[in-house]
Amino acid sequence: MTYRLPPLNALRAFEAAARHLSFKDAGEELSVTPTAISHQIRGLEEYLGFYLFRRLTRALELTREGRAMLPKVREGLECFAAAIESTRQHDAGGRLLVTSPPAFANRWLIRHLPAFTAAHPEIQLHMAASLDTIDARDVSGVSGLEGIDVRDDEAEVFIRFGHGQYDGCRVDRLFAPAYAVVCSPRLLLGMRPLNEPGDLRRHNLLHDESIMELLDRPTWAEWLQVAGVSGINPDTGTHFSDPGLVLSAAIDGVGVAIASKPLIEAEVTAGRLVVPFDIVIRRTQAYYLVAPEAIADRPIVNTFRRWLRSEAATVAEE
Repeated sequence: MTYRLPPLNALRAFEAAARHLSFKDAGEELSVTPTAISHQIRGLEEYLGFYLFRRLTRALELTREGRAMLPKVREGLECFAAAIESTRQHDAGGRLLVTSPPAFANRWLIRHLPAFTAAHPEIQLHMAASLDTIDARDVSGVSGLEGIDVRDDEAEVFIRFGHGQYDGCRVDRLFAPAYAVVCSPRLLLGMRPLNEPGDLRRHNLLHDESIMELLDRPTWAEWLQVAGVSGINPDTGTHFSDPGLVLSAAIDGVGVAIASKPLIEAEVTAGRLVVPFDIVIRRTQAYYLVAPEAIADRPIVNTFRRWLRSEAATVAEE
């Protein structure tokens, strides 16, 4: 079949400009000037016979035709990248970048890595932490990982905390955390023993306010309501802007915190923290391993995926 297609560079320019709604940002991504992007878009519009953008005073806006064309253009570019990638031969080793939420990296992933590095010395892991891997709590649609470059000498995968819908990516669910009250074991036997939820009125409540606008984490008000406890001001206590400080305070006996059970497994195993009550609160958000489709079948990515899924399977979502 013969296809009559516009130049590929023009389609790339359109996709980037539509994603950023900016010729300047599209030019920076594609390493060309905004004027070059504008010329490519203009040529594409002349080829198609209709406008793709409304050029406003300080902004761009997709036309109806542009909005209709964008998903298929994006899908086509992803298919081009995947087709080229499928013909390449990649060694089992190499450089793998793994970007994940800070708390997940610090309190879970790093503790499990020694087994992986010992089993796969041929893989050069590069770890990064970013809040951008956390979906907003009010996400209502499908989100993707647009604009990811695919290079021959490295691969990048992401661990995201969210709803599991990422266009153009292969997604593996890892686990969803259960949230529970945690404290130092000293509080169970101290002057004010913590035997039942109502005893919390005699203890300092620890609050993590670091990224509450992103994470739909349980608050003390919600936990106390689930536990059937009244007469306790849920806002009282000590407030922190860093989750690490909250756990440090709990370990040192400063107060009682609400934490993700999988992320405190090492502290519980070592006896630095205990979970005094069986009450847990769950959310729909979970951790996912996300790999762009263009690199999802590389040996290095599959090796990491198999290992991570095996480790995540040990987490009890109780």
